[in-house]
Amino acid sequence: MSRIVLTAASRIGCVRSNNEDMVLAFDKLLRSDAYKTEFMTENTDRFIVAIADGMGGHNAGEVASEEVLSNLKFFINDLPHGLTPGEMNEMMAEWIDTINKKVNSHGLMDPSKLEMGTTLVGVLYFCGHYYWMNCGDSRLYRLRDGQLTQLTTDHSLLRNDGSQRHSNVITNCIGAGILNSYIDFYEFTNDVLPGDAYLLCSDGLNDMITDSEIEELMVANKSANQLCEAAIEAGGFDNVSTCVFHIDK
Repeated sequence: MSRIVLTAASRIGCVRSNNEDMVLAFDKLLRSDAYKTEFMTENTDRFIVAIADGMGGHNAGEVASEEVLSNLKFFINDLPHGLTPGEMNEMMAEWIDTINKKVNSHGLMDPSKLEMGTTLVGVLYFCGHYYWMNCGDSRLYRLRDGQLTQLTTDHSLLRNDGSQRHSNVITNCIGAGILNSYIDFYEFTNDVLPGDAYLLCSDGLNDMITDSEIEELMVANKSANQLCEAAIEAGGFDNVSTCVFHIDK
């Protein structure tokens, strides 16, 4: 039994004319908004926290991110009780293939949506198990004992200088004409400790501020909206979305 404190926020930033990011926080879809809730895991058998960073012209990125998270929300809600971690892996592999085909199909019907796609990063609690998922270059971090660690691996090309910052050239996502999208999906129940804090973010955060700066903000117990503000104050060149959830001691 754990008490979860969750904050989530999605902001347009300083440069973009529209927000292609979307956040799914428990059962609430957010865009250009902020949200906070807390609950006990004993009172629910499942919850999902996820971020989708949309891409594509003519506002198509907005369509892709919303479709993926709306679909994910219903998919998780409809999962039958009693699935093993192995069965969950199979279900998620089937889901990513289905939703990838669905997003790509929009381009066949509407040329303006031909290249639309989205990343996806999320944490799922289901029947006592914790899982994380990643498709693209949005990130999941964990703060433990004051130290920030990136748990996901970016599906993107490194910059030529070999640094770990984003190259903005992603090698995997949902849609965007990719035929064989895949998802990293891992159970990490035994590695979840009381006092841990988890951060999900679109690249609008970690492209604007360093991991060290993110760590300082997380140690200071800043909310998702305050993390977005830090990215905006640093220039806000992209949409920025974050989710922060704490597992109370």
